[in-house]
Amino acid sequence: MTHKIWVFAEQVNGVLDRVTLELLTKAKDLAGKLEGKTEIAAVLLGKNVKGLCDTLADYGAEVIYVGDSAELDLYNPMLYAPVITNLVKEEDPDIFLFGATAIGSELGPTVAAQLKTGVAAHCVELRINENGLLVSSVPSFGGKILGEILVPDNRPQMASVKPGIFVQGEKETREPSIHWLDVTDLKAEGLPLKALRIDKKEPKGVPLEKAEIVFCGGYGIGSKENWAKLETLAARVGGAAACTRPVMDEGWSPGEHVMVGTSGKSIRPKVYIGFGISGATHHICGMKDSGLVINVNRDEHCPVFEVSDIGIVEDLNKVLDQLLMTIQ
Repeated sequence: MTHKIWVFAEQVNGVLDRVTLELLTKAKDLAGKLEGKTEIAAVLLGKNVKGLCDTLADYGAEVIYVGDSAELDLYNPMLYAPVITNLVKEEDPDIFLFGATAIGSELGPTVAAQLKTGVAAHCVELRINENGLLVSSVPSFGGKILGEILVPDNRPQMASVKPGIFVQGEKETREPSIHWLDVTDLKAEGLPLKALRIDKKEPKGVPLEKAEIVFCGGYGIGSKENWAKLETLAARVGGAAACTRPVMDEGWSPGEHVMVGTSGKSIRPKVYIGFGISGATHHICGMKDSGLVINVNRDEHCPVFEVSDIGIVEDLNKVLDQLLMTIQ
């Protein structure tokens, strides 16, 4: 019996989203837990995307299904979903993984609904249980617990994972089997939804996921002025400023692109320094793989100290001001 694990190869303007390679790496891990042979495949849609096949193969894709058409140049769920749904019905994969990105968070559930199967969204872990079923761990009740979701009766078993949750593996050169999909009849004309263009605004400073030093503020920072201090410190050391959801909700930080957690970004900086953070699970999931973890909080019993290498019990305002005087 041959099992099939598929990964949606998300790309924009010919550039693969990093979550694709992270999911291919995880697919190889899952394949090792299934009995018998397991085939790992990527589904790639777009315009002039053949050049991405080598990269997909290097990170684990043994089979690549490619739909290449000018109509697929810009993502449109009304075009992408039917192509994928029909392919799934023909090939019958056991597991289908998507990135929990803006595209994947819409496309995955759309495909699942058309196939009448289940999808576990924003997972923080995936594993195979003793019965050979995919078990997807998803934060619940505000991140206080992790719920396990299974799809025992329908196929494929689907899940989405945010970028950064899994680690991208090493390249291993291989020759993939490429299957070209017949997309000659695809037409965007006449559809009620039409993709026009991509408008992209690059954030200032070092991207959060690439920063080696991250200063992160929780609700305890108390004000937009203290958030500005974090940004100043980050800029002085070539790092980045990050936040928890309450900080973003209060409007102290510039937006979701600097939020860390299960509903934000997952980061692995060499040094993470937190200020006024309680230690809720939904935030910890986003930074647990950081190198040196330092946290400042006036409450010595704060749960965040349980995941800290160094805990400083002090008024964060004093620590911030001292750092600003020291680091020029």
